[in-house]
Amino acid sequence: MSGKLYLVATPIGNLEDITLRALKVLKEVDLIAAEDTRHTLGLLNHFEISKPLISYYKQNEKVKSEILIEKLNAGQNIAVVSDAGTPGISDPGEEIVKVAIENNIEIVPIPGACAFVNALIASGMSSKEFEFIGFLSANKKERKDKLEEVKFETKTLIFYEAPHKLKTTLESMLEVLGDRKIVLARELTKIHEEFIRGNISTILEQIVDIKGEFVIIVEGNSISKKDVELDNLNEKSLEDHYKFYENQGFDKKEIIKKIAKDRNTNKNEIYQYFLNK
Repeated sequence: MSGKLYLVATPIGNLEDITLRALKVLKEVDLIAAEDTRHTLGLLNHFEISKPLISYYKQNEKVKSEILIEKLNAGQNIAVVSDAGTPGISDPGEEIVKVAIENNIEIVPIPGACAFVNALIASGMSSKEFEFIGFLSANKKERKDKLEEVKFETKTLIFYEAPHKLKTTLESMLEVLGDRKIVLARELTKIHEEFIRGNISTILEQIVDIKGEFVIIVEGNSISKKDVELDNLNEKSLEDHYKFYENQGFDKKEIIKKIAKDRNTNKNEIYQYFLNK
């Protein structure tokens, strides 16, 4: 009988944020796969837990996943932990889950701290709908391409960033997204926990040797991509507007209804226009 794979969330700062269930699992499993064994050892020592550790980080995920699957198939129960927060969220964990599913191994999530969730609920931004993006590419073109992709997203946007790249990332956001309201959350659950609120341009002026890992919460766009496309359509001639929908396979009756709706015009007027053509 194969063992179980536990995905255990660990504290993102304050050690008291670990759950009783997480401690129970860490005490009972046969092996702990850790993003940084030295970091996890400190956590285990704090709670007087002694368990074998194996390194499991982004660069060795595929190789180590095969080793972990062998151990799981042999009946061992294994916990996967990242340095902080929930495994698989911008941290190792996704690869082993995929392989475990292929091998019919039971996967058990052990919930707990997640940096972006804590940042969002305290940000004051809309939490009704949001899009988590995580870390942007260090490559300038790729970073800007991704920002262009979400530029007209009306949902709240959530990013992670390291302190040494924060200024560059905010400059790219200002260039592509415009001077939006943002919230920087740093040192979450730690002594120096801080929320910095303001427009991108204002916050850029304040950044001087700021330390700590950051969650960046960005206000969604008030104008959607659909609004922009509609504005572009309404700037076209009626003939081009007609061709746009005709190319999508709509019949004449449907096209006239759509044009009238787009232009907030009586459909009979649109019908008469094309009737006289």
